[in-house]
Amino acid sequence: MGSPDGELSIVLLDDAAIAAINREYLNRSGPTNVIAFPMREGPFSEITPALLGDVVISMETAAREAEAAGIPMETRFLELLVHGILHLFGFDHETDPTNARRMEQKSAEILEIILGTIDNRAFRCTFALVSSFELTSFLLLIKPSDNNA
Repeated sequence: MGSPDGELSIVLLDDAAIAAINREYLNRSGPTNVIAFPMREGPFSEITPALLGDVVISMETAAREAEAAGIPMETRFLELLVHGILHLFGFDHETDPTNARRMEQKSAEILEIILGTIDNRAFRCTFALVSSFELTSFLLLIKPSDNNA
């Protein structure tokens, strides 16, 4: 997709935190599932051209959406991560239906590769969600299955 080597940050938040970011930077109220902040565009993009940007995901919204769709949380998280990364590469589903279809197609292609790799090579996704009254930590580990040795 035009970036052989690149760096991005993934920020995992709760609904209150992403709602504040949504209001401050996009002038939209309430929480959302994912927000992307591209760093390869704008007046300072040449300073660190390998820096793709930030993908911010609400884990609370992702969990609700996963439950509503009847899919594992890991799958919904990967869908949102891919969606955010596509935004960093300039894909935009909000401008017109053609761009939305193009983004949906690319997302499906990427998810098929990711999920196929995890399934076909006996990889497993392990999510550890640590919380008390607030979401305090989220860890995604993708590692080879011990059964594959």
